[in-house]
Amino acid sequence: MAQSILVIGAGITGLATAVALQRQGFDVCVAEARRDVTPGAGISLWPNALAALDEIGLGDQVRGAGGRVTAGALRWRDGSWLRRPAAQRFTRALGEPLVVIRRALLTEILSGALHPGTVHYELTARDIVAGASGVRVTFSDGSVREVAGVVGADGVESVVAGHLNGPLPRRYAGYPAWRAVAACPLDSELSGETLGPGSQVGHVPLGDEDTYWFATERVPQGQTAPDGELAYLRRRFASWAEPLPTLLAATDAGQVLRNDLYDRALARCWARGPVVIAGDAAHPMRPHLGQGGCQGLEDAAILAGLAVREPDLSTAFARFAAVRRRRVMAIVRESQLIGRVVNLRPPALGAAATRATVLVPEFVLTRHLASIAARQAFRPVR
Repeated sequence: MAQSILVIGAGITGLATAVALQRQGFDVCVAEARRDVTPGAGISLWPNALAALDEIGLGDQVRGAGGRVTAGALRWRDGSWLRRPAAQRFTRALGEPLVVIRRALLTEILSGALHPGTVHYELTARDIVAGASGVRVTFSDGSVREVAGVVGADGVESVVAGHLNGPLPRRYAGYPAWRAVAACPLDSELSGETLGPGSQVGHVPLGDEDTYWFATERVPQGQTAPDGELAYLRRRFASWAEPLPTLLAATDAGQVLRNDLYDRALARCWARGPVVIAGDAAHPMRPHLGQGGCQGLEDAAILAGLAVREPDLSTAFARFAAVRRRRVMAIVRESQLIGRVVNLRPPALGAAATRATVLVPEFVLTRHLASIAARQAFRPVR
């Protein structure tokens, strides 16, 4: 009889983990507290994430559903180039282009790969008790499920991370992220980021007709624009070089998402016995390297591989925590550092630090980026 595993959380990490475990023969159930897990604009999947999706059998389907990005330019707000890597060098270093896909479509692909009835919505885990024979989970509706193991993929405010570590307070990072999809194409040469003092805007093609963009700026926590977020952004970036004004003009105000970004106290324990955490539950990170979702996909593939190879789930989960911590925490720290530099106060100091990066040779930065995001940076457990 197949071992039963409960995955708590039906975001990208949770769904991918469920797919990977089912394909290894486990009996998997997913519990999700929300009714709708699809909100979101787009997501950039770097080659390391595509390699992880290949490992669980969904790489080609995702590639076929998204747009390709073959280079990443960096410009200042006046349009002057800070970095302009050649597409051939960029793609050769990473192993293949990035894929940019709508989050809702990625969620649909992952959900569609699960057995019918795997995911149960509006079901919040309230109490977790691990024992010698497995784990007993009590839910918000009073129901109880007993399973061989639990994977917590329930995000920054993870119930499972709290079970393993006690309270893990979150801290405002100092800036929000705005995200949306503009209904207009993007010149491939402009794919990348545009920077200014205290602000950062990313823009990448989402197929031939649309563009995914995001923006950050240091503002007080919880601050909202009286006349709407898009109206504020159009004023804020009106003087910036293209493609910013055009992208914002082609964006539907109702589709703009604004989310305050948070750090969280370090989860020192990622696994104990038959309970483990993955994705943002284990290692939330700022968005500046584009690796939050990508590392969650790596987690999913590696966790499932270890679960089927190790003699028991407790051993598999402990090894997962040891293997993944070494790689992921370095990316967490670097993402945090970039965020601090971009948003230094006063803004002129952050601008000077950002512009100084042009002094670093292109091949050095490309090699470093490849160590994080290239296909070969993902190392499955064999």
